[in-house]
Amino acid sequence: MDSVAAKPQPVVTITRAKRSRFYWLGRILTYAILIFGAIIFIFPFLWMISSSLMTLGETITRQLLPKVPQWINYVDAWNQAKFSKYFMNSVFITLGTLAGLLITSILAGYAFGRIDFKGKNIVFGLFLATMMIPESVTLIPNYLLIRGSIIPIPGGTWLNKYWSLTIPFIANAFSIFLLRQFFAQIPKELWDAARIDGADHLRFLIQVVLPISKAPIMTVLLFGFTGSWNAFQWPLLVTTNDTWRPIMVGLWSFVNEAGPQTHLLMAGAVISLIPILIIYFLTQKQFTQGIATTGLKG
Repeated sequence: MDSVAAKPQPVVTITRAKRSRFYWLGRILTYAILIFGAIIFIFPFLWMISSSLMTLGETITRQLLPKVPQWINYVDAWNQAKFSKYFMNSVFITLGTLAGLLITSILAGYAFGRIDFKGKNIVFGLFLATMMIPESVTLIPNYLLIRGSIIPIPGGTWLNKYWSLTIPFIANAFSIFLLRQFFAQIPKELWDAARIDGADHLRFLIQVVLPISKAPIMTVLLFGFTGSWNAFQWPLLVTTNDTWRPIMVGLWSFVNEAGPQTHLLMAGAVISLIPILIIYFLTQKQFTQGIATTGLKG
């Protein structure tokens, strides 16, 4: 009887071995797909950097790597494209946009997440509904507002002015939604303790909520910085001269002027991406935490 009872054991061992084999095959296949996708996505970026260090002849022959890195290409692109002016314009525009975005997003996110008022869910639902509207649909209405055709504005028009590049972007529904979700998860006991100490909502927000909300705030800053720095269509629409044109419009102008100088065009593209890469690597940890810790609490 003991020998009969021991027979099924090899079958169980084989079944477990098959499961283990399928598990590792699945893991290998998953990693292979991810590595292949990573190569597809990263190759254009590496090709851009490589081309920015080539001579014009090397870009024409479509070499993968430069024989001798031409670092002078970055200096030539900077000077020929007048990137110093466009770069500073983008810095001022981005700083103004981020300052307004933080103020509106933090205050609105706290109000929706921590304060009960009549019609809160309806208003918040309307905010979320704006996320479904394509940006191209709002271009003409926003342009008419900036030009002063709908509502009279100081100076008659904001075309070719700093305000037209910052005011329309100092608030967006996604940033408010992100902060609202995080603020709503803060324990109510902290608010009760703050109330015992005589704190109002503003003091509670500044002294308690903001210090523990660095991750989602950095996430808002990263998205806001990327969107403002990469803005192209709207600045091209509301500006007709170089007074306040940002770096992406300057890069577009350089593409039209430089013509076939591919090595300089790639150098200009790398220059325009450097600030975004720096900001991302500085905020990568907080960005990951902000996405992971921001739940979907209603």
